[in-house]
Amino acid sequence: MSKNHRGKGLKNVPAQGRGTCPICHRTGIKVVYETKVNEETLKTCKECFKTVQNKG
Repeated sequence: MSKNHRGKGLKNVPAQGRGTCPICHRTGIKVVYETKVNEETLKTCKECFKTVQNKG
């Protein structure tokens, strides 16, 4: 099975979905996960998204 279109949806996002995570402050990683923190919706990285979701 081909994987030609993997990541195609990120091509039209600014910086191709990369930036600084507002929670862990890492730079140059994909911040495409919408996370609800303290009644705010933030775009976070995958690791912070999992952490927030597991804390409930």
